[in-house]
Amino acid sequence: MTTFTLPNIPGELHWQNLPLNWKNEPADNLTITAGESTDWFIDPNGNFTKSSAPSALFTPPDENFMLSTKITVDFKSTYDAGVLRLHESDTVWAKACFEYSPQGKPMIVSVVTRDFSDDCNSVVIEGSSIYLRVARNGQTFAIHYSEDGSFWSLVRYFTLGALANLQVGFSSQAPTGQQCTAVFSEISYREGILSDIRSGE
Repeated sequence: MTTFTLPNIPGELHWQNLPLNWKNEPADNLTITAGESTDWFIDPNGNFTKSSAPSALFTPPDENFMLSTKITVDFKSTYDAGVLRLHESDTVWAKACFEYSPQGKPMIVSVVTRDFSDDCNSVVIEGSSIYLRVARNGQTFAIHYSEDGSFWSLVRYFTLGALANLQVGFSSQAPTGQQCTAVFSEISYREGILSDIRSGE
């Protein structure tokens, strides 16, 4: 199993599904290229399950934490995305995506999966970069986005239920295209809880 470290991440990361290519150069950045038809999604209609997108995951040492990053995506095909993932099991997980919509616009998308996935499109983003953050407060999670990395807006507030094997990390996906490259920079992990979920502080 290939493992590696990033300066601001507490512990080793490992791959769940190998990417087409990846690098952590400079040392505080992570670039992930996903191959063709890669995704994480369990269709709520029961038509299909995808669990093939490459993810670099680690086990957070703290019960309450925040993981944030600037994501830059080389958008080419519909649903291309750079992703922050929360993974308990193959049927209990969530992802915060910077994704290319069917309308040809980058946007914030979130998916929460407990046996079946939902799919929630949020705000359209101008440009190919955005900041995303996932935060755990006890049994709840929050997803936020930011244009500058300092002022955060709430995307999603939810729970995944009781957790025993939570891992978090970074992913790229190319559900309809041949490949997608996402660059994760300004990566930050810190212990603690948000004082106000909705304001992101």
